[in-house]
Amino acid sequence: MNWEKKDVPPELVRGLAAKYGCELLAASILARRGLTEGETVRYFLEDDTRHLRNPYSLPGMEDAVDRILAAKDEGEKVLVFGDRDVDGITSTALLVGALRGIGIDASWRVPVGDESYGLSRTAVEEFAADYGTLIITVDCGISNIAEVDRAAELGVHVIVVDHHNPPAVLPRAVAIVDPKLTGSTYAFRDLAGCGVVYKLVSALRFATRSELHGQQICLLDARPANDSWVIDAVKLRNLAVVDRLSETIVPGMVAIDQTRLLPFLQGQQILVWDAPLQKRTFAKIFGASVEVNLMDVSAEIAKEIPSVAGKSLLRIKELSRIARYAEAPIGEIDVFLNLFTSFVRKREGSGGDEDSDALQLAALGTLADLMPLRDENRIIVRKGLAAMAVKPRPGISDLLFKLGLAGRRIGTTELSWQLCPAINATGRMGKPDKAVRLLLEEDKKVRDVLADEVVRMNEERKAIGADVWAFVEPIATASLDAYGGKLAFAFGEEIHRGVTGIMASRLVGKFKIPSMVVSFTGTEEATGSMRSTRGYDVRGLLEQCADLFRDWGGHDFAAGFSLPRANWTAFLDRLRIASATIELADEAAEGTIFVDAEIPAAYMTPDLLKIVDLFEPYGEENAPLVFMSKGLRIADLSLMGKTEPRHVKLSLDCGKHTWPAVYWQAAERVKRDFDLNDRVDLVFRVSRNWFNGTETPQLVVTDLRRS
Repeated sequence: MNWEKKDVPPELVRGLAAKYGCELLAASILARRGLTEGETVRYFLEDDTRHLRNPYSLPGMEDAVDRILAAKDEGEKVLVFGDRDVDGITSTALLVGALRGIGIDASWRVPVGDESYGLSRTAVEEFAADYGTLIITVDCGISNIAEVDRAAELGVHVIVVDHHNPPAVLPRAVAIVDPKLTGSTYAFRDLAGCGVVYKLVSALRFATRSELHGQQICLLDARPANDSWVIDAVKLRNLAVVDRLSETIVPGMVAIDQTRLLPFLQGQQILVWDAPLQKRTFAKIFGASVEVNLMDVSAEIAKEIPSVAGKSLLRIKELSRIARYAEAPIGEIDVFLNLFTSFVRKREGSGGDEDSDALQLAALGTLADLMPLRDENRIIVRKGLAAMAVKPRPGISDLLFKLGLAGRRIGTTELSWQLCPAINATGRMGKPDKAVRLLLEEDKKVRDVLADEVVRMNEERKAIGADVWAFVEPIATASLDAYGGKLAFAFGEEIHRGVTGIMASRLVGKFKIPSMVVSFTGTEEATGSMRSTRGYDVRGLLEQCADLFRDWGGHDFAAGFSLPRANWTAFLDRLRIASATIELADEAAEGTIFVDAEIPAAYMTPDLLKIVDLFEPYGEENAPLVFMSKGLRIADLSLMGKTEPRHVKLSLDCGKHTWPAVYWQAAERVKRDFDLNDRVDLVFRVSRNWFNGTETPQLVVTDLRRS
């Protein structure tokens, strides 16, 4: 294997460390991973939810909130309709809990058995017959044009809360909240479905607690600039910026009615920091006869944030953590904006137990749906993990106990490989309602029974997956020539519908090309999953077959579809043509290990875990850190394996500290490539090993060779 450690300029590393207040090792890893822009670095070094973007910046959010509040006021029946996977299950539980928490009569529904993905006509008609008037789809709905139209015919409004790629024609819903909508100005498009629902729940909390909901206010600040003054103003609605103005004025040269200030400020409630100073400034600029009605909020803010009491905005800017991440110098008005936002959030009680419960669900949905662990997703997952460690919410706590994870430090590995698959299994086995009930159930005894059912279904899913893989693998292998080596494809009645996504993912891992697996569900329908790799957007292929599908949708690299069996032959013909258009990026060099940092033996201490924890959570677009160290002595060596010795257990002498290490599938290399007392160079990850209730740091060796 090749080991590659990218060279980075020392001055860049020192500059990052100084600017962002982090250690040199952390700065070198940031630089080596290309994470050098302030907005990117912020989400690696910060974990406070105040760094999350305003939910009202999402398209359709205010309309959605207003319609939900109207339903509350009118005592309407509301149905939350979700998807059958972890993202859909957690989205459903999160929103139903929040709606019931504000007094709304909320029921829920997810596809069970062989029901198709997405809002169904049956669900719409049955809800309307029960006098329901508002449906909110979560993690689905963006493609349900006919179903939303049917709801409208029956007098039922629909709000779509989704994160999937929107089709060219959108459903005629009363509101659509989706960061991927064409024309959306939301700065981060890759929220999970549950992440978008978390934003909706946060907006609802603001709307029900703050007198500022629906109000437009203006923040204003005047500051000197050489021989002139700069007047900055920002208009806010629901704390989201809707307009900005900056005027540079030389005192005595222009009247206020000759500037853009009057029309901008007219009819606004104007808030300032230090009103006496601002009034004196306006008198200097425009004369003593000009009066502007200003409301001083500095004293109120200082009550909630005592550290800013008596300080100017200029001084507060020097202390601001947010300001350090700005690529260009920020003005005092931006400091005022951040300060005012933090003040309102603090006053309204943001970040309490209910927010911790919500973040736990949002974290699960984000990890399970393989969302990139960049930007806001990092804070959502990190805070969700932290909340689970302190007080797992009901349902999650029951599953953690059943899976043997209770009382342990929970990381992304445990969630991704144990907890999420258990919840996901309920959907794959056609019973996602069991998981939703578990997450909403208040009775501990009932939750205990439901948790047992979830775990049992997960074991059943594993057994089915093993059997189906034995069927899928040879069929997919044989398909490669037919599709020019660009697509792996398997289909058949022997494939359980619930594992098509898992099988497609395994094929991608095996062949490193886009893969598709289709299950024949009865004689009428075929249901498939497609997974991709090497930069290929699956929509490029599926759109060429869209007229044959009953429905389809998904993300750039993962999608699902269903089609009538009557269209199967036409689909195969179309697929052969469409697969020829697949263009794949070059594979990364086979066998290359990219090293994040080289650690001298003297620095090989358990403190490395602090760096590892800093870069958590790991997952999509944020692989676990890989370190390199040279000249370590193998102080002890033994073989491991249940039936035969296949793995190696090592003790590595680093001088001050001796590290336990495991090297999987390396037993045959002992004596040949390394042995007891050898000095070795190695690349490795740092992890925690949990055994018999005790946690110890250990190395997981990726590759090793004699020094």
